[in-house]
Amino acid sequence: MKKLLLDVDCGVDDAQAIMMALAAPDVQVLGITCVKGNTSVENVCRNVLRVLQVCQGLEIPVFKGVSKPLLGVEISAGHFHGEDGLGDAPDLNAPGLDLVQKEGAVEAIIRIVTEHPGEVALVAIGPLTNLALAVRLDPSIPEKLKALYIMGGNSDSRGNVTMCAEFNFASDPEAAYIVLDDYRCPTYIACWEFTCYSKLPWEFCDVWLEQDTAKARFMKKISQHSRQASNNEAVEKCLVGGQGFISCDSYAVAAAIDDRYILESEQVGVTVELSGTHTRGMMVLDTQGLLRKTHKATILRKVDMEKFKKLLMDSMK
Repeated sequence: MKKLLLDVDCGVDDAQAIMMALAAPDVQVLGITCVKGNTSVENVCRNVLRVLQVCQGLEIPVFKGVSKPLLGVEISAGHFHGEDGLGDAPDLNAPGLDLVQKEGAVEAIIRIVTEHPGEVALVAIGPLTNLALAVRLDPSIPEKLKALYIMGGNSDSRGNVTMCAEFNFASDPEAAYIVLDDYRCPTYIACWEFTCYSKLPWEFCDVWLEQDTAKARFMKKISQHSRQASNNEAVEKCLVGGQGFISCDSYAVAAAIDDRYILESEQVGVTVELSGTHTRGMMVLDTQGLLRKTHKATILRKVDMEKFKKLLMDSMK
C-alpha cells in the first residue's frame, strides 16, 4: 500500500483530489492536514469532513493547521470556489468540527512522517504554510519522506491571481520559498500552466458527474458555483489555452498514486521570487543552473490523460 499524507485548503478541486486518493485501491491515506487557502482553515476542516463522510472515510484523521500566511496579505478564492470553499452548497447533515483531531497539523506532519520513515508521500495541494513550519521545527522531515508532490507555482510566469503568481504560492510566498529550498527529497510539481494544458473537455465533466452515485451527486452540487465562475471574463483571462475542465489538485494526487502517469517531465532547480513588484510569489525555474542547487524538482510536462480520466471516473463510483 502506498502511504499518502494530504495537506489541503479544501476547495472544490481539493475535494476532487481527496476523493481520487480515497478511491485508489492500493493507497492508504494516513491523514489530512488543513491550511488556510481557498477559505478559512475552519471551513477547510469542515469541507474535508464532508468529503470523508460522502466517501465513508470518517475514520481518517483530520488536523487543523495554520490560519494565516507566514507574512503578507491574506487572499482567498471565494469568487471561484464559493465563500465556504465548496460552492456555498451547505449540508445540514455535515459532520461537526468536534471530529477534528486535538493534535495540530504541523505536529501531525512531523509525527506521521517520523512514524513511517521512507514510506510517506506528502501531497501538498494548498498554500505550503504547514510544510514550512514543519521543516523549521524538524529539519529532518524531508529526509524521512518518500516523496513530495505539490500543486502550485508556475513554469512560464503565467499567474492566476497576479500577473505572474499562481494562487497557492501567492497565498504564502515565504512558505513556498522555504519548502522548495529545504525539502530535498524527490519533489514533483504540477504547475498552473501544466494543469491548463492538460485540461479536459466539459463534455467529459458532464459524463463524470452523471454517474448514479452519492459521490457524483455531491460533486455535482458543490461544483456548480465554480463551473459558473469559469465563464467569468476575469477567470477566462487566467486560463492558458482556452476553456475546459481543470481539476488542478488532482494532477498532483494522480502522480502520487501512480508515477507511470507521468509521461514527460523536466528536472530543474527552483525557487520563489519574494520581493518583485509584479512577480512576488512567482516560481522561478533555474534552467541555467545559476543558483547552483544540487536538488532538482521534477516539473510535470505531459501526463497520460487516459489514466487521469480513469482515476477521476473511479473516484465517483
